[in-house]
Amino acid sequence: MVGSSHEALHRIFQKDPTLLTQALQQVLHVPFPKPREIAAMNVDLTEIEPVERRVDTLMRAETDEGTYLLVVESQGKVDDRKRGSWPYYLSYLYEKYRCDPVLIVITQSSTTAKWASRPIRFGFRNWPSMTVRPLVLGPDNVPLITDARRAEREPTLTVLSAMTHGRGPQAPAILDSLVAALNSVDADTAAVFAQFVDSCLANSQAKQMWRELMKTVQYFWRHPLAEQVREEGREEGREEGREEGRIEACRRMVVHLLEWRRIPVPDAARERIEACTDLDRLEIWAERAVHAADAEELFTEG
Repeated sequence: MVGSSHEALHRIFQKDPTLLTQALQQVLHVPFPKPREIAAMNVDLTEIEPVERRVDTLMRAETDEGTYLLVVESQGKVDDRKRGSWPYYLSYLYEKYRCDPVLIVITQSSTTAKWASRPIRFGFRNWPSMTVRPLVLGPDNVPLITDARRAEREPTLTVLSAMTHGRGPQAPAILDSLVAALNSVDADTAAVFAQFVDSCLANSQAKQMWRELMKTVQYFWRHPLAEQVREEGREEGREEGREEGRIEACRRMVVHLLEWRRIPVPDAARERIEACTDLDRLEIWAERAVHAADAEELFTEG
């Protein structure tokens, strides 16, 4: 189970390696050749000396233009020590495998992205002996995908979009597109992606909304994250009674979904939701709340 945004941000490329070259081509507009084959590699770069060095994710891409090592580093904040370790990683990998390494940094922070994109130069000011130019994926260049049709066409890029923007004010805008994206992949993959997104949502309201929405989706229950949510539900059930606890949770979800999408919830609609004791009806309203144009659409029959 992924417990942090650091892990999720780079492990998504292990789950779907093709996303990495897709991001290079579509987000950074780097003409990286289409791989014939791409596979994960051992991330341990430790030598005989007792100094442990590990990259976050390492992929080997076989292309018509040659073999490349794709080095993915998840970076949460500015860390000037990386300006020494990153060049080391690249030179070590080249010496060991004799093929070109490519450094890709992914972050949720615009400040960190700007820092990471600065070239690393060693040597004289006008004649560097070494220059390292990281490719950086961050909230300023990864698109915020809110269109459901695009999400269905590019599900993994949509998940990356949600993860990259998970610490920003745009997080609520990802809900509709995420549902469409996850509905377009197989259930097991969707369950893993759902947890990646959960790990990257920093806004407490956004995270709670995401978890409440996921309770209504069948594939969610295939993943270990569901056990945590189930335990929360058990605790609530012990306090309020199992059925009443589920009903109350569903009422809150309906209201939160509308509020998260910035749709006004008039007092009359709020009172009708709070007065409802039919769990099946509340779940229908929750599904409608994801796409409804106004609160009244929840109650439309047919």
